[in-house]
Amino acid sequence: MPDLMIRSAMPADIPAITDIYAEAVNHGTATFELTPPDLAEMTRRFNELARGGFPYLVATIDSSIKGYAYAGLYRARPAYRFTVENSVYLAPASHRRGIGLALLTELIAQCEARGYRQMIAVIGDSANAASVGVHARAGFEMIGTHAAVGFKFGRWLDTVMMQRALGEGGTTLPNS
Repeated sequence: MPDLMIRSAMPADIPAITDIYAEAVNHGTATFELTPPDLAEMTRRFNELARGGFPYLVATIDSSIKGYAYAGLYRARPAYRFTVENSVYLAPASHRRGIGLALLTELIAQCEARGYRQMIAVIGDSANAASVGVHARAGFEMIGTHAAVGFKFGRWLDTVMMQRALGEGGTTLPNS
């Protein structure tokens, strides 16, 4: 996709990110949030990740934001400090165009450059074949399914767990 550009997100991008996420909350099962966070909350979340030094990316075509991705702590306990969890969201018209894979690929590269060793994907809704497929194409392996752990749109939803080693993964000791 020649017009596609992946870059670090900036505070000015948060309104578009907020709109993309609101669509996912209101109409999708990739997230189990039931009420879309407002601009102030999305800004707080962005700033928290930025303070932590985590990558937060946007995909643009002709300067229009088509999707975003970020990594954050998988769990807060210190032993998990080399493991991140990823999130990728796309504007509805941007699905199935390679944008999600491009975002995820760059996110993986930036996490590896920061010294992280594992990336976890917690995919909402086991019927979300597109997300499972994108993660598989990016080298993630299925590690399990949590059955019926969420309830949204009047039905029970699973979460699919996938994992990908970053860099040397668990084959060597980390530098710190």
